[in-house]
Amino acid sequence: MPEPYIRTGAPEDEEVLGRLDRAIWSYQHAVRPPDQPPYEPFFTERFGPRDHLVAELGGRVVGYVRLGFPTPLASNAHVRQVQGLAVAAAARGQGVGRALLRAAVAEARRQGALRISLRVLGHNTPARKLYESEGFVVEGIQPGEFQLGGVYVDDVLMGRRI
Repeated sequence: MPEPYIRTGAPEDEEVLGRLDRAIWSYQHAVRPPDQPPYEPFFTERFGPRDHLVAELGGRVVGYVRLGFPTPLASNAHVRQVQGLAVAAAARGQGVGRALLRAAVAEARRQGALRISLRVLGHNTPARKLYESEGFVVEGIQPGEFQLGGVYVDDVLMGRRI
């Protein structure tokens, strides 16, 4: 099985990443309803191409991770936060999510961060297992924080030192 190739996002990834997001949409990991045409741009003023690491397998884009600051405060500038991670259904189970998460940790470290955090929905067991296997620990739970598809779902806060 080939190793995923991880690279920094580029403006030309806009369309393929938008399609990927729409293709994998599910309340398993999303807290908003699916986008409807006309679609919002994938890259925004807040999160541009350089805030994304993109995974390729066999030259095809199969996933991404978005890395940002949890707040705009200077007192919080030593922390980075995973603010999105997506893997195409056909590429799951091939180490893409793990490679993206490891690349995000390495990039956060390169940027001088001392800590990395993320939020994950309580019922997203596969993602939670991946994060735990990479050293993330549960640091807090907001019970029933979201109502998704008629069900109340916990928001789980996880983090680790880097």
